[in-house]
Amino acid sequence: MTVSSAPLPLVNLAQATRQAAQGLASTSTSVKNQAIEAIAQALEDRQEDILAANQADCQAALADGLATPLYQRLKLDRVKLQGAIAGLRDVVRLPDPVGTVQLHRQLDEGLVLKRVTCPLGVLGVIFESRPDAVMQISALAIKSGNGVILKGGREAVQSCTALVAAIKQGLTRAGLDPAVVQLLTTREETQALLALDQYLDLIIPRGSNSFVQFVQNHTRIPVLGHADGICHLYVDRQADLAKAIAIAVDAKAGYPSACNAIETLLVDAAIADTALPPLATALGQAGVELRGDGAARQIIPELVPATEADWGTEYSDLILAVKVVEGLAAAIAHINTYGSRHTEAIVTEDSAAAAQFMDQVDAAGVYHNCSTRFADGFRYGFGAEVGISTQKMPPRGPVGLEGLVTYKYQLVGQGQVVATYSGAQAKPFTHQDLPM
Repeated sequence: MTVSSAPLPLVNLAQATRQAAQGLASTSTSVKNQAIEAIAQALEDRQEDILAANQADCQAALADGLATPLYQRLKLDRVKLQGAIAGLRDVVRLPDPVGTVQLHRQLDEGLVLKRVTCPLGVLGVIFESRPDAVMQISALAIKSGNGVILKGGREAVQSCTALVAAIKQGLTRAGLDPAVVQLLTTREETQALLALDQYLDLIIPRGSNSFVQFVQNHTRIPVLGHADGICHLYVDRQADLAKAIAIAVDAKAGYPSACNAIETLLVDAAIADTALPPLATALGQAGVELRGDGAARQIIPELVPATEADWGTEYSDLILAVKVVEGLAAAIAHINTYGSRHTEAIVTEDSAAAAQFMDQVDAAGVYHNCSTRFADGFRYGFGAEVGISTQKMPPRGPVGLEGLVTYKYQLVGQGQVVATYSGAQAKPFTHQDLPM
């Protein structure tokens, strides 16, 4: 692995962010909440500038032929902006994750141990399109006492610049150091950011699987990976067909460029003859192109033939692969082979089948009789999210405030030394748990 050195201006920026984060770490909950509210107000005050900047980005993206899924993520209209601002105010109402006592134990009389949550330090977040992520991530970072260095895609530079200007204005109004939120704007800065292991504590890349792997291979900083969103919906032989149709349409056509949209529909062979035609009709009416395996095409010959590559593709578009499977075990095996450990769902009225699916499918989210589109920090009540982690180690799934803190052990004594508790005459520990 080669880790290059970062240029001095970027080092200075990271140093400033780390210093600002150290001050934020000890800031009271009320001051942090006031800062987030001030940011929300600044975003409202400057919304015309923000929308104009985004329109300029969108026009440039169209001229450059930006892929449709990325363009949909880039677009920030008034409704989307107001929703993001409301999300900031939701973060204000969430409990402060910093300073929570997780363990309170007397090791001996006058020797008391606590485990207390604390901020990670400085986050580096790299993402494509989605300027609304700037607002979500900044609010979560501030609430959890962390500094953050943001790097958006080149297609969103003007939008991100306008948003961060408003965020810094809000921080200044609240009396906090605006260096706690920083923005990088060039591709060269992305790789340079990965070399700042002295100043950054966590990198969160949001993009393709290959991009996440690139980040992991080019930094010594811990990486919280959000890779592909290859999600599945399995329609079991005991499914309620009306539920299955509604869920399939929502999970694919509601927002096809989202990472929690389904990319493959699996249908039990026992009901495929009767279930697949109405599913295909409803999805077709929603504008979805279906690509079917051989069994699916025997039932609906006009389906586009699916290839092996389709099972591992995140379309982020109105395209859906369809496969007929021989029961629950085959569905689980397919998902665990081709899925990205994001979110998977089953439609069934058989509680035993649902339990087996949820136990055996390897994913951050496993759902029964509901759309995969619920995999979202806001919908989970986290206020917002910095991303969805598809790794196995925690945090996993939508990462909100609880994923942005760590903990430290605090031990307070009265002059005790280890020698007292070792050797032939060792004094025993009491190990008595105390009230939190």
